[in-house]
Amino acid sequence: MAPSDVLLKVDGLSVSYGHVQALRGVSLEVRPGEIVVLIGANGAGKSSLLETVLGINRPAAGSIEFKGR
Repeated sequence: MAPSDVLLKVDGLSVSYGHVQALRGVSLEVRPGEIVVLIGANGAGKSSLLETVLGINRPAAGSIEFKGR
């Protein structure tokens, strides 16, 4: 698939809350029509990832692209 076929691209995302690192180097791609599920234990970073993609948290490193932007 061409890069333009990617709806959401998260690359090398890291998020910290003070000295606590919640996410380190998370990468994923979601294409149109796909269903993606995040599974993990309590404290694994699921909410931190979603909040960062939504713009609630500011990433310490990495990038987020939605429809190429």
